[in-house]
Amino acid sequence: MEMATVDGSSTVTGEWAMPHLSAEERAARGKAERAEIPRAAHATWKAPPHRRDPIALLEEQATTRVPELVPIRYGRMLVSPFTFYRGAACVMASDLAATTRSGLRVQLCGDAHLSNFGVFGSAERRLMFDINDFDETLPGPWDWDVKRLAASVELAGRDNGFSKSSRSDIVQTTVREYREAMRSFAALRDLDVWYASLDVEQVFDRFRSSVGRKRLHVTERNLAKARTKDSIQAYETLTHEVGGRRRIISDPPLIVPVDEFSKGVAREQIEQQMREILRGYRRTLEADRRHLLERYEFADMAHKVVGVGSVGSRAWIILLLGRDDQDPLFLQAKEAQASVLEPFLGKSEYRNSGQRVVAGQRLMQAASDIFLGWQRVEGVDGVERDFYVRQLRDWKFSVDIAALDRVVLTTYGRLCGWTLARAHARSGDRIAIAAYLGKADSFDKAIAAFAIAYADQTERDHQALAAAVKSGRIQAETGL
Repeated sequence: MEMATVDGSSTVTGEWAMPHLSAEERAARGKAERAEIPRAAHATWKAPPHRRDPIALLEEQATTRVPELVPIRYGRMLVSPFTFYRGAACVMASDLAATTRSGLRVQLCGDAHLSNFGVFGSAERRLMFDINDFDETLPGPWDWDVKRLAASVELAGRDNGFSKSSRSDIVQTTVREYREAMRSFAALRDLDVWYASLDVEQVFDRFRSSVGRKRLHVTERNLAKARTKDSIQAYETLTHEVGGRRRIISDPPLIVPVDEFSKGVAREQIEQQMREILRGYRRTLEADRRHLLERYEFADMAHKVVGVGSVGSRAWIILLLGRDDQDPLFLQAKEAQASVLEPFLGKSEYRNSGQRVVAGQRLMQAASDIFLGWQRVEGVDGVERDFYVRQLRDWKFSVDIAALDRVVLTTYGRLCGWTLARAHARSGDRIAIAAYLGKADSFDKAIAAFAIAYADQTERDHQALAAAVKSGRIQAETGL
């Protein structure tokens, strides 16, 4: 249920209304679910007789995307089963919908694979580790995120050449970290759960002995580099001077400035429309952040290809300038469509999909971008689309999964498991989930078995994509 607020946004009045049960009653709820859905039941995955064609699902997604960019998406998905998996959240959502569904709900990331975790800067200028992609976020069964994370670990291990036993150990370690973290959160007070976070200094303290000095040195060097990834760095690498003004450099098809993207439309018209869009977006920010943003003036914008699964959706980078041309702010406005989970879990309570993403991110992350907001925009084609907005670069750093050895992937899996548990504990009934998981490793082993079975399925789907390209059914552009 939604209730309108003064500024036209909405507030949740029913979705997360929780009965005030005692801790004992909540634990009993989790144990009752265990009796109904044994932990061992999570181990199985077998494609149902009438499973949807995965390529058809991807083709359906493509109908709402920029047509000339869709082949780039397929090309990136072709690289490996892991990259296919990154772009196939809709396929896994369809598959999970055919499995037994938990009655314990949390705010799902919806796409909790290894590459959707990473480092970014908090408002207090701390480097934080957290989930960093919420395009598919929606309330739903807590185990769906765990299964997506676990299968991504199995696939990454295969891509990196690890043995079957090593992969199983890493997956079980990841899931055990989730289970033990959830049990720890179940014992905490609500405010302590809400304030829990994982900054880089904590990561170093926690894993210094297990990772080793050489690997830590490499990580410290990468994190030092992350601190340079901000609007100034983007300004220096993505813009140049044209006629005395800074403009975004054209690099088609990956970066296409608005002058090239919207031929036939006067630049003055585009700039006026952009100012109106920014005014609407400002209203979704807190008053202090709105005051800060108002100091900046629109300078330029361009369409930018991002990620794997997001390729083809509309994503704009927006250059704003403050006191002078050495005071840049780069924002990213990314199109938000309906979550791939909605056909199976019900429509979002938010009428604006950008607001759905922002609300889910704020609920799951320990700290969110100070410029995180949303807006609905009518494009030059007359079609209204929803967007969410955040900084383009704010100390962001993503791990190169393909470069991880067994020890580092184990450590990284633990970080992701803890972080996902913390995110779920903020929105769901952590006591009931912890009681369901229990002290033993039954759930860990079951999910490891599921990860193997679903990774096998993903490899078959990846082969189906390759066959569809070879037959000419779809077009793929590689190397971009």
